Amino acid sequence: MKNKARNYHNKCKNRPKTLGPVSHLEEHVNPDWWKKIFNSLYLKTDADIVDDASITRQEIDTFHNILKLTPESHVLDLCCGQGRHALELARRGVKNVEGLDRSHYLIQRAKATAKKEGLGVKFREGDARKTPYATDTFDAVMLLGNSFGYFETSEEDLRVLKEVKRILKPWGKVLLDVADGSYLKENYQPRSWEWIDKHNFVCRERSISTDGQKLISREVIVNETSGVIADQFYAERLYTSEGLVELLKKAEFTDVEIVDFVKSETLRNQDLGMMERRIFVTASLKKEWTPKKKKAKDVEKNVVVVFGDPKKRDELKPCGVFDDDDLYTIDQLKGSIQSAEGYSFKYLNNHDTLISDLAKLKGKVDFVFNLCDEGYSNDPRRELHVPALLEMLGIPYTGSGPQCLAFCYDKALVRGIAKDLGVPVPEGIVVKAEDSMFELPMGFPVIVKPNFGDSSFGLNQHSVCNSYDEVVRAIYDIREGLGYDKPILIEEFLTGKDLSIGIIGNPPESYNVLPIIQEDYSELPEDLPRVCGYEAKWIPESPYWKIKSVPADLPRDAEEKIIECSLKLISRLECRDYTRLDWRLDAAGNPKLLEVNPNPGWCWDGHLAKMAKLAGMSYEDMLLSILKSADERISSQK
Repeated sequence: MKNKARNYHNKCKNRPKTLGPVSHLEEHVNPDWWKKIFNSLYLKTDADIVDDASITRQEIDTFHNILKLTPESHVLDLCCGQGRHALELARRGVKNVEGLDRSHYLIQRAKATAKKEGLGVKFREGDARKTPYATDTFDAVMLLGNSFGYFETSEEDLRVLKEVKRILKPWGKVLLDVADGSYLKENYQPRSWEWIDKHNFVCRERSISTDGQKLISREVIVNETSGVIADQFYAERLYTSEGLVELLKKAEFTDVEIVDFVKSETLRNQDLGMMERRIFVTASLKKEWTPKKKKAKDVEKNVVVVFGDPKKRDELKPCGVFDDDDLYTIDQLKGSIQSAEGYSFKYLNNHDTLISDLAKLKGKVDFVFNLCDEGYSNDPRRELHVPALLEMLGIPYTGSGPQCLAFCYDKALVRGIAKDLGVPVPEGIVVKAEDSMFELPMGFPVIVKPNFGDSSFGLNQHSVCNSYDEVVRAIYDIREGLGYDKPILIEEFLTGKDLSIGIIGNPPESYNVLPIIQEDYSELPEDLPRVCGYEAKWIPESPYWKIKSVPADLPRDAEEKIIECSLKLISRLECRDYTRLDWRLDAAGNPKLLEVNPNPGWCWDGHLAKMAKLAGMSYEDMLLSILKSADERISSQK
């Protein structure tokens, strides 16, 4: 009898304390309620949402599309719970996914699932207000499943957003999935109960807090034989869409957008509580990269990076100014080189003071990484002025010199040099500005383009002509529409594969020929000419935007011919460090040179980066390869 009494006493001692009826739920909420509530019982009481695989898949369909994730995106699922969203992203091929949550139980559950399925998601325990991640780590941070608004004050929620700001990369995005406070204030259920499995049910009570800013909830979980197994209180802040926008802006996020209002549905059709109606909101982060701390002994070379001037007009850009895509491209580059071992970087882009700024650096900088392909003061005719200025100051720099840039800016001149070297070019003529009459020595189709220029200036679908009248019209469009009064080049339009080759380094000593790529025109309407011009590079609404670059499928002799001739040209023209050359096959499959691009586009999604990727090089690898090639060349000349 004593043993039975002792067992009964211990059983009663371990049973959770219950309060019975209470008049004010808010008085019983512990400010740190969220530290204890997320356990195995949570997965039972909220299983109709958080343990439903089909709901998770539907949500990830939406979130993946909103954030525009790629397999290379670095994503953090903050307050991830048992990791359902992070794991689903990994199943879909996103390689760099991490999850963080305060609950030891849920993180262990997430780790076990990842291990069982062989998914490379990294899960950690931690506080969302102070995470263990390095600054500028993630492309996207997700706070999903109504995991935002648990803290006692909105200032603590702001701390979470400021921490998200710290760990996001420049141009990173945050996605919040938060209960719709306006809806819940009017539609919450004061009392409900439901079976959560065959042996347990939960009774719920709810009320609005005294200040009207939170929904207070009580859950009493009862087992059919053991009685009450949990009596817990919690409070969640009720954010309106306007309140979320204001808070995100206060945390210095931009482009804040309410994406959707979602009403949840489940198979059980029971009490959804805070998950009944939710708000999806996204925001972007525009900030500078945080300089990486390096030990003094690791900094071997001081490098200054020179860009175009984002405050000045740029006539080659669609709107005539640097837009968000241009600024994003610059930040992608900064992020890729900031950790480069052996180098320390500073940046110059103010062309009003560029000359004096560079003059002050003489003797203090090892070399300049010249990425000013827009030209001095964003004038493409002055692209050569930047290296000319650097030579006058005696400052070494990456890329080609002023003479090379001047040669390659003149397409007809490059044609003549190519012919002299035995490099095949399309048949063509130059029409001078004063010429009103001309004869075409070749048949149609032909292509009409400005003799001077780059970035596909003056080259579009109407540049391909099938009659003399169309040629006259194309010339008129270039001269009158673009205000171009220089010579115009007319060439036979080659109908074969459209090709590009990239070379990093300096022949004949040290260089790397990147895989040749070709333009895939398969998604272009049949009635449009196969040409990769201005529309393909600058106008997303154009059908030409669908053109893709793919590995070139070439006969061995054609590939060898292109490589051999390309090496001849860059040596003769004195192209340095990195070069891209454009080629095209004629109807018989013979390669002919279109143009040479010294100091070609260096952006993360450009042709050179695409070729580097095919060679197994990341964007960072490509940039460092260019830097090191220039560094070796400059060092050998001292």
